[in-house]
Amino acid sequence: MPPRTTSPASVGARLIAVLDAFTERAPALTLSELSRRTELPLTSTHRLVGELVAGGLLERGADGRYRIGLRLWEIASLAPRGVGLRESALPFLEDLYEATHQHVQLAVLEGREVLYLERISGRDAVSIISRVGGRLAPHATGVGVVLLAHAPVEVQEAILAGPLRRFTPKTVTRSSELRRILADVRRDGYAITDGTVETVALSVAAPVRGPADTVVAAISVVVPAASAQPREIVPAVVAAARGISRVLGAPSARDLGRTVRRETHRRDLAF
Repeated sequence: MPPRTTSPASVGARLIAVLDAFTERAPALTLSELSRRTELPLTSTHRLVGELVAGGLLERGADGRYRIGLRLWEIASLAPRGVGLRESALPFLEDLYEATHQHVQLAVLEGREVLYLERISGRDAVSIISRVGGRLAPHATGVGVVLLAHAPVEVQEAILAGPLRRFTPKTVTRSSELRRILADVRRDGYAITDGTVETVALSVAAPVRGPADTVVAAISVVVPAASAQPREIVPAVVAAARGISRVLGAPSARDLGRTVRRETHRRDLAF
């Protein structure tokens, strides 16, 4: 979490600062830790946390630490961008999972990061660090490269300006190389990233388009890099992405009819 230069001024900003203090690595925090992370006085933090607990947005455990409450999850589940997209995509993601029994993911670009909305995983699927509700840098992930390739120019330039974090020796960290990759993705309609976040994993991703035919999301299948045959996976991923696009009303996908969903599981893909 980046350090704050000034304390939040309004009550709303302070409440957001308290909620924003929780991260994947710090899902449970004491009052003192919340005060330090938000740079708010302890008395103010105590009052704000009390209000959030009373509203169910935070919960206090037996150990005295605070955690995100179920009420916040309940409210977040009403977000139309996530829920409608996820519901439209889920049947196609399930088909891809049945064909691969590996990780199948749905993600969007949120700011300058990839936000994962859904993931279906097999018990023996390759180990990956992405998770539902988690964020990763777009330049290093399959879905991220697809989303970045179709992002507004100002977003692309901001990310290309770097720095580009290196996750593995295969991570692309040169902006010139990344520009070439993004151009290839726009031309080909899919992305293959091999070992760029974890050396053991390979991702095949494709764009999902909305009613204006703009890219609103991306889906991917993540498989073991050692045994992957990515060219065999591409048609299924692209077909599933186009099927979701059709459901969302993308003009370019309207002529696909109702056969696309079936294409994703014509045969199992072995890994």
